[in-house]
Amino acid sequence: MKYTIVVLSSFLLLVSCGNSSPDKAKGSLVENPMSATNPEADVAAEAPIMTFKENIHNFGNLVDGEVVTYKFKFTNTGKSDLIISSASASCGCTVPSYPKTPIAPGKEGSIDVEFNSSGRVGTFDKNITITANTIPTQVYLVIRGEVKPNTKPN
Repeated sequence: MKYTIVVLSSFLLLVSCGNSSPDKAKGSLVENPMSATNPEADVAAEAPIMTFKENIHNFGNLVDGEVVTYKFKFTNTGKSDLIISSASASCGCTVPSYPKTPIAPGKEGSIDVEFNSSGRVGTFDKNITITANTIPTQVYLVIRGEVKPNTKPN
């Protein structure tokens, strides 16, 4: 009896595994040419590339209370659309914003960063992490400078 159940179970397993139709798999991650499971796909060669003119910006000396902005300009030097999914900063005093629409190959965009120096007297280094469909998936930007005390009377 046990032998019959084992044989029947094995048969059902083999039959069910063999029923997957190639038409059903189209569009799946496994059949996606950009999938790492496809050994013939050169994923890195087809991926978007976010190329910045500079990854670090120094604001220099600021006065306590100043709000400053900077545009980190980039170009998609890859072969497919660049899609940014998030941009976050290491501190609440730094607010990044990014394009919400895809950036086509050869096109430009910018990550706009606002820094509020209020209550931040001293030197600063703030990191901005950009997550996109690039390889690697994260790119890092830095803003830095020094905040001097505000000596003007109110």
